[in-house]
Amino acid sequence: MKFLGKMLAVLGLVATTLWAAPEASPAANKSPSPTDSKAIVTAGKVDIEVFAKKQNATFHWYPVQKTFSLVAGRDTVKFAMGLPYAHVNGKSIQLKSAPELLDNRIWIDSVDTKKLLVKKAVSSSSVAISSAATPASSTSVAKASSSSTATNPIAIAKPKNETAGTREVKTIVIDPGHGGKDSGALGAKAQEKDIVLAVGKLLKKELEKEGFKVKMTRDKDVFIELGQRANLANGWDGDLFISLHCNAIDGKPEQKKQVKGYHIYVLRAPESEEDKAIARRENKVATLYGEKNAKEELSPIEWFKLEARLEKYKQNSYMFTEELLKANDGGKIRKQAGGVGGAGFMVLVGALMPAVLYEIGFISNPDDEAYMMTAKGQEDIAQRISKAVANYKAAVHNYRETLGR
Repeated sequence: MKFLGKMLAVLGLVATTLWAAPEASPAANKSPSPTDSKAIVTAGKVDIEVFAKKQNATFHWYPVQKTFSLVAGRDTVKFAMGLPYAHVNGKSIQLKSAPELLDNRIWIDSVDTKKLLVKKAVSSSSVAISSAATPASSTSVAKASSSSTATNPIAIAKPKNETAGTREVKTIVIDPGHGGKDSGALGAKAQEKDIVLAVGKLLKKELEKEGFKVKMTRDKDVFIELGQRANLANGWDGDLFISLHCNAIDGKPEQKKQVKGYHIYVLRAPESEEDKAIARRENKVATLYGEKNAKEELSPIEWFKLEARLEKYKQNSYMFTEELLKANDGGKIRKQAGGVGGAGFMVLVGALMPAVLYEIGFISNPDDEAYMMTAKGQEDIAQRISKAVANYKAAVHNYRETLGR
């Protein structure tokens, strides 16, 4: 929090000074590229990017979602253009006014910088900290200060109720996509719902051999609403959510022969039209069967509102994705392109835990479909996922040990 305190404290001081307005940067739809280090405040507005640069923070601009963030160490502040809110390390703070794009630079009201600042005296020095953190009492600070010079190490109390993603990995939730009246994608000979159910059952057996507690959103050919799947996973207090699917494309036979491979998706704003299209296809079932509050695509503002919650699980979702990529090395079904993408899959939106949607192959591709239909292929896919889960568990355990948990 040291960086945020320093950054915001100085912002509060310079807000009373009117400096020269910055020169315009090229292309309003791109990240501003400030060159004038003195262009920090104009008409009560703070050029947040210039100041971040002076403080050695990184600035991230997402033109599609019209959001941006400042990152320094473990501290992150996120904003959305036109939305009078900010997320400071995952906690929401209301702003006086929304960030603005003027002269191809992003500006925030100088008054809002003061809202993000709380000052506390620590020993003989004054340290500024973000209001997103919980201020320590003067008594606890004094104890910590004195004990830091003692020969005995400071005891770190273990959290009483750790959340998914920070605790040991024990419960895995498998979600075989589609089912019942929803067949999913169709191949020349098979249906998506049947393949993913078969793989899901085999995966359950493999994981149980490894000592995991395993739950399935469905273990037979029944229809479960997308929103209900995440609710089931939350009710079971899962540590990892894996939604199994088969990919598909519409096109001529020649095209279907060319497009093949597995792809792993996490819940994040889509970076390509292809990812958006896949999410719309998977989400269409919700609108097709009249699910309440169903959507085929999330708006930029909805993405921003999800950010605080997603931040808790995003890193672990990526961690598991990496293990899944490694486990699939040398497999019959190779990764499609980079093998990883992100989009607004509704089945992942409500899951309060690390989660991925795994397209195990293209059912529209003759080779992928044939392999996914065989008992050998299904067993191989299940074993590779199980290996990834076991390695993910070990990685989380090792990380916890470094924290003394």
